[in-house]
Amino acid sequence: MRAVLMGTLMNRKKKIYETLKKKDKRANAKLHKSNKPRYISKAERAAMQQNEDQTQHPEQAEQDKLG
Repeated sequence: MRAVLMGTLMNRKKKIYETLKKKDKRANAKLHKSNKPRYISKAERAAMQQNEDQTQHPEQAEQDKLG
């Protein structure tokens, strides 16, 4: 009987410890933001490239529009 009580007591302690550990881990993760750059979709990259091409070569962009 005593072994069963000790088992439940240890399980309770373990669960409390794991819960507190998870909470600390989440708080620590919020402090350290990722240095990963913002995602730019393929369509946005194409639009940026097109704008960049137009600013570098404006006369060539006009010829492309004409024909």
